[in-house]
Amino acid sequence: LPSPKVRGTHPDCSVVLHFQKREAECLERIRSESQSPALPGQAGCPTEWDGVSCWPALPLGQSRDVGCPEILNVFKNSEGLIQRNCTEWGWSLPRPPYHSACQLETLGSNNDTEAKACHFVTMKVLYTCGYSTSLAALLLAISIFSCFRKLHCTRNSIHIHFFTSFILRGTAVFIKDSVLFSDESIDHCTMSTVTCKAAIAFFQYSVLANFYWLLVEGLYLQTLLLFTFTCDRSYTWGYTLIGWGVPMVTVGVWVLTRLQYDNHGCWDDYSSLYWWVIKAPILLAIFVNFLIFLNVTRMLAQKIRCPDLSKTHKQQYMRLTKSTLLLIPLFGVHYVVFALFPEHVGVDARLYFELVLGSYQGFLVALLYCFLNGEVQAEIRRNWGTWQRSMESNVFNLATQDFTA
Repeated sequence: LPSPKVRGTHPDCSVVLHFQKREAECLERIRSESQSPALPGQAGCPTEWDGVSCWPALPLGQSRDVGCPEILNVFKNSEGLIQRNCTEWGWSLPRPPYHSACQLETLGSNNDTEAKACHFVTMKVLYTCGYSTSLAALLLAISIFSCFRKLHCTRNSIHIHFFTSFILRGTAVFIKDSVLFSDESIDHCTMSTVTCKAAIAFFQYSVLANFYWLLVEGLYLQTLLLFTFTCDRSYTWGYTLIGWGVPMVTVGVWVLTRLQYDNHGCWDDYSSLYWWVIKAPILLAIFVNFLIFLNVTRMLAQKIRCPDLSKTHKQQYMRLTKSTLLLIPLFGVHYVVFALFPEHVGVDARLYFELVLGSYQGFLVALLYCFLNGEVQAEIRRNWGTWQRSMESNVFNLATQDFTA
């Protein structure tokens, strides 16, 4: 049996693809009519494409009606009729106009279009600044964890992987923008190249990896509490498999599925049924992390209220509680707001939330896990003091040598 094919279309491109198909059919009809000889003495208007509808050839003095294009989410009423007459000067103008007969949704004036374009440009500038700031902060944080030997431990190793997933996500956004939207002359709706598909696949992998290292951070914090702030290094391989392996397998399955059943466009549409191959694991990571967050909060509350707990341990738990409350966005709890809503609901709010605010999430991660970390600050101060004493000693030795000479 032949393999079933699913042709999901990006919502922004459905109208464009519909009219391109209708135009191609009309032009083919015009081409075939031009090749057949016209009857002598027969005058009239030839078949014409007006940008919306195809008007079949019509004898002089007659009129023809056509219905509104049947496009969902664009035309409120698809039962209206538009009429055109064949006159001595050719086809007359459509009457009534399309926007009146078909009750078009408000398309806006040129000023509205320019305002929307300006809005998206502003949003792109904001998230470009956000991702650039996050990349710089994350690279600095990774350098700090890597350079100081006393900071080499399982906890900071997980942080480095987590930082790397944010770096991949920011890089993937820049790559996707450069491949899909750098050239305005390219028709994004009909683009279907290996490069753009690879860019989307890399973007989906980086997003999945980011969510699953988010999950690993939650699992690790819960493990610390369960095992009284001790953690076996044998868990590191399991964390690595969860953080990098699960996204790799998921994206591999998604790519093979798209190649087999839905290989069209740039794979950036969310209306396809196979989008759930990516979305389901993300939802799973979000809700598991949410449950972990609730459990961690419960355990911390129990330990802090424990009367037998020493003051030192109570202060330690209090610091961890404050960190946990600050790390709510890192656990992905805020993604629950949009997780179960369809992709077309609250598009503007979703774009602002995920692109603009989400672009600074990497900077927040680096700030909380590294720059505000007391252990990191103490190690930097210690090495800074050592370096200063070394410089003072070198200067003293040079001065002594000059004085002796």
